[in-house]
Amino acid sequence: LLLAVLLWAPWWALHGAPLTELSGDQDFQLFLQRNLEFTRKIRGDVAALQRLVCDTLQLCKEDELLLVRQDLDIAQAPLEQCHRRAFQAETCFSQIRAGLRVYHGSLATIRALLPGHAGLVDTLQLDMANLSSNIQQQMEDLGLATVTYPTENQDPVPTFSSQFHHQVGGFFILANFQRFLETAYRALRHLASL
Repeated sequence: LLLAVLLWAPWWALHGAPLTELSGDQDFQLFLQRNLEFTRKIRGDVAALQRLVCDTLQLCKEDELLLVRQDLDIAQAPLEQCHRRAFQAETCFSQIRAGLRVYHGSLATIRALLPGHAGLVDTLQLDMANLSSNIQQQMEDLGLATVTYPTENQDPVPTFSSQFHHQVGGFFILANFQRFLETAYRALRHLASL
């Protein structure tokens, strides 16, 4: 009986560890590595758009715009499930997909602000849709619950009362999206290290 308890104890301690059985799964690890690279590319494209907003609109410093932000309805897509102590891949992946969907629609604001760079916005939206699709496919492959969102945008594009508010709103959409991507990237990297 003592031997059985000693052999069971390490497994019982790991009961709450998420998806440890996937740590050696080569397909899952390949998915993580590919999508870490994909997320890095998306982050780079968002950073390029942030530089364009800075260069074109002279909106570069978040702390200088915080008072204006209070007048805007710009929300940060939540990712608290991706940095909780009781991390679970299923809920984190679902939040990443939901956030990508929100930012996908919000990028229409950036397209209107930077019409000369609509191609970069279109590429970014395509990459976001592909990342979301990759995550959904991996969730299905792992037998995790998935939610398939309609292709049309259900979230309204933010509206602004003035051109200046539109510009500042675009600035904060990109800033929030960059923070969202950093958290998503850390979550994928955490899974890759399990």
